[in-house]
Amino acid sequence: MSDDEIEEIRQQKRAQLESEIRGDGAGTVEEASEPPSEPMYVNGVSELNDTVSKYDVVLVDFYADWCGPCKMLEPTVEQLAANTDAAIVKVDVDKNQELAAQYQVRGVPTLLLFADGEPAEQIVGVRGYDDLEGLIDAHLA
Repeated sequence: MSDDEIEEIRQQKRAQLESEIRGDGAGTVEEASEPPSEPMYVNGVSELNDTVSKYDVVLVDFYADWCGPCKMLEPTVEQLAANTDAAIVKVDVDKNQELAAQYQVRGVPTLLLFADGEPAEQIVGVRGYDDLEGLIDAHLA
């Protein structure tokens, strides 16, 4: 993730928090109905909880930079973000050990699918695009 992407995320989060403080509703859950077309990187329990509550279906990719299979899965995850109605989230397990432990991530890559705010499926290892797309489609309303 580039410094520009990180700064953009910071600015978005800052604007959302300021809106919540003002109470003008600009950063509310209802506003973000369309999932982003690129994977979102989250750090920490609160960021993941916010994302899961914001979107109907969220696929979380627990990964590590040093993991070969995680690198193999990355293009598939990016393609899913661009082509499905699910929000795709990436969590670096080295930077978010507490979060990984909370969801019992014991190996990477681990994919965790949330539907309507609740964990619905967990997959360990690399899967193909069609398998993951079918999994997401099964949980979309």
